[in-house]
Amino acid sequence: MKRLLYFLLILAITACTKSYDVPSLYADVAEQAPIYPDYRDIVVPENIAPLNFMVKDAKGLVAVFEGTNGSCLTVSGEDRIDIDSAEWRKMLTAERGSDIKVTVYADMDGWKRYATHSLTVAEPIDSYLSYRLIEPGYELYRQLGLYQRNLENFTQRVIYENNRAYENDNNHCINCHNFQNYDTKHMLFHVRAQHGGTIMIDGNKCRKIQIKSPEILAAGVYPTWHPRMNMVAFSTNKTGQVFHIYHKEKIEVVDEASDLILYDVDRNEVCNIIATPDFETFPCWNPAGDKLYFCSAHVRQMDNVPDSMAAEVISHYYDSVYYDLKCMTFDQKSRKFGKPEMVIQASASHKSISVPRLSPDGRYILFTLGDYGQFHIWHKSSDLWVMDLEKDSVYALRDANSPDVDSYHTWSSNGRWIVFASRRMDGNYTRAFIAYFDKNGKAHKAFCMPQRDPEHNTGDPAQVYI
Repeated sequence: MKRLLYFLLILAITACTKSYDVPSLYADVAEQAPIYPDYRDIVVPENIAPLNFMVKDAKGLVAVFEGTNGSCLTVSGEDRIDIDSAEWRKMLTAERGSDIKVTVYADMDGWKRYATHSLTVAEPIDSYLSYRLIEPGYELYRQLGLYQRNLENFTQRVIYENNRAYENDNNHCINCHNFQNYDTKHMLFHVRAQHGGTIMIDGNKCRKIQIKSPEILAAGVYPTWHPRMNMVAFSTNKTGQVFHIYHKEKIEVVDEASDLILYDVDRNEVCNIIATPDFETFPCWNPAGDKLYFCSAHVRQMDNVPDSMAAEVISHYYDSVYYDLKCMTFDQKSRKFGKPEMVIQASASHKSISVPRLSPDGRYILFTLGDYGQFHIWHKSSDLWVMDLEKDSVYALRDANSPDVDSYHTWSSNGRWIVFASRRMDGNYTRAFIAYFDKNGKAHKAFCMPQRDPEHNTGDPAQVYI
């Protein structure tokens, strides 16, 4: 009986959905179609989920996809295009390394044919992306979690969720998830407030640890798992929040102090890597595991300031804190670090670097550059930049960036794709964007992670932390 009711429901939905043929009468429009999300003239992975889109106020839509290698697909709908997954996959496979021309017809009180746009099909992306979703509120730890999305379709699964309703004795935050070398065998994430600790996952085993020692500043925060050894470098931060009344930014997340620490997973031991009056944060190993990159700031206004006054002082000088990019060598046999060396002195230009990430081949360092501070996910000045270590050049990824926040990024395991969080769609919510990074070190136009219903992105109550 349930199967019969389900079948009848499908028939009812199908019967209510209109389909359209390619119109024979239409007016040509010089501009490209105003599709949402914007999937025009982009490079896409051959295994990406269908790029469903909509056109506001359309009374009928037809999209014709024509591949260079001869494949063709026509899809229609009322105000949105919902592409069949099997047909989409077949086309992308046939057109890998080639272009697909997309022609959109829209009934806007009369059919219009818009100028074509293109999709270039490139190498595949990793099948899965993990991220945190959290509402942009600051009062309660609830309705947030870590999730895994299959980029080849629209399946999202829970890694961990906290409580859905407010519970004073059970509220807790989840953040800073990290994997070893793109492998889910070794993973960790932090729990804050109630149930606090760091969750360490080793295959099917899971345990909670407390990274504490009298010698270290505080518990571990931003992690980076060594690519070969069972150890993790963390920053350890005394972090505070400053809320603005009149400012284009809503909030500042600032450090009162921060150092770097090393945690040995097998021995359950922690020690300092570097502990100075300067702020050290966002560590990141290179793929060889013989260098540790990190961000470092010297805040002269904090010199000789007692701990009891640190929060007040940094709240006044938050926009004068500039982080440079530094690195230290690491001897994997002795487990000793070398002296810090300057890599990019952003402070000399009154700029600040955050979240360095090494490409899988070790050639490029991807980072965010902003006007000040280190929590660039709140800074509209934040853009993606790279340093080419082979050519010793530093440049912005202009085609991937936007006028709003672009930050919190990661590489695909083949180094051809960048996934990052951006507020470009509405200025308030961060969403996952994907950009192709070609063999010449150029990033191409970024596009929003596809959803089955394109309208999902107009009211998605979440912020993405990749």
